Amino acid sequence: MKIRIGFGYDVHRLEAGCPFWLGGIQIEHVKGSVGHSDGDVLIHAICDGLLGAANLRDIGIHFPDTDKSLKGIDSKILLKQTLNLIKSKGFQIGNIDSTICLQKPKIKDLIPEMQKILASVLEISTEDISIKATTTENLGFVGREEGIAAYAVVLLSKT
Repeated sequence: MKIRIGFGYDVHRLEAGCPFWLGGIQIEHVKGSVGHSDGDVLIHAICDGLLGAANLRDIGIHFPDTDKSLKGIDSKILLKQTLNLIKSKGFQIGNIDSTICLQKPKIKDLIPEMQKILASVLEISTEDISIKATTTENLGFVGREEGIAAYAVVLLSKT
């Protein structure tokens, strides 16, 4: 069995009046992510980790922000398409470990729902997807609530 590790990172600006999508769910908040798609940084980081582990480059190659058909798209659709891409190369997901960097709102109570949604899209168990959240102690663009960032590490196996 061959195993591969991938790393993903994404960041989006937060702006008042925009919808706030994170981990496949919409969260009520005064600010939301600005992006070509729905701006879901967690899903985008996971997509990049999956694509990187399978040596399929990155999310911008497969889903460019110049593609008008992707404007406002639900990132869960991009995640499903990413899953299909890695499956076409004979890979399956071992596990995903991710971290969301966000000052506000507090999201710890929403994490189980995010795990359930993402596990369903990725056809894996909720036990195989870890989602953590942290603040930056009011430091940097995240701490000033100007943006949100997410990191993801994935393990793929090829049998």
